[in-house]
Amino acid sequence: MVEWTDFECATIQDIFAKVDYVWALQLFPEHLCSLRCLVVYPWTQKYFGNFGNLYNAAAITGNPMVANHGKHILHGLDWTVKNMDNIKETYAELSVLHVDADNFKLLFDCLTIVVVSHWGKDFTGEVQATFQKFLAVVVSSLGRQYH
Repeated sequence: MVEWTDFECATIQDIFAKVDYVWALQLFPEHLCSLRCLVVYPWTQKYFGNFGNLYNAAAITGNPMVANHGKHILHGLDWTVKNMDNIKETYAELSVLHVDADNFKLLFDCLTIVVVSHWGKDFTGEVQATFQKFLAVVVSSLGRQYH
């Protein structure tokens, strides 16, 4: 079980409240982290053969399945925020389906870049460390059946 400080819990909840608000206002697309991951790390595309045309950045950007996948990931992370005291059990079933959780590290690095680019100086080192801890716990939980 992961121990969370009051600061960490409040920080994670604050980050995702802001993420939800920004995407609700459509200030940038929900799927930006998925899009960035598929473009920057093209080998991750092999898991999305059913998504159709992913041959270049323009095709990925306009792909509705990529957009849906981004929404799905963010909703999953929102769900995780609500279950921070039991993340490993929260992802128990899903961990069986994802055989290569290392790709989630890449995806979450992209998510971190998107969040940092929007919040800038408000995303302090302490906030980033908390965010990285949260995402590392999610990755570990997703990969626990794999290892």
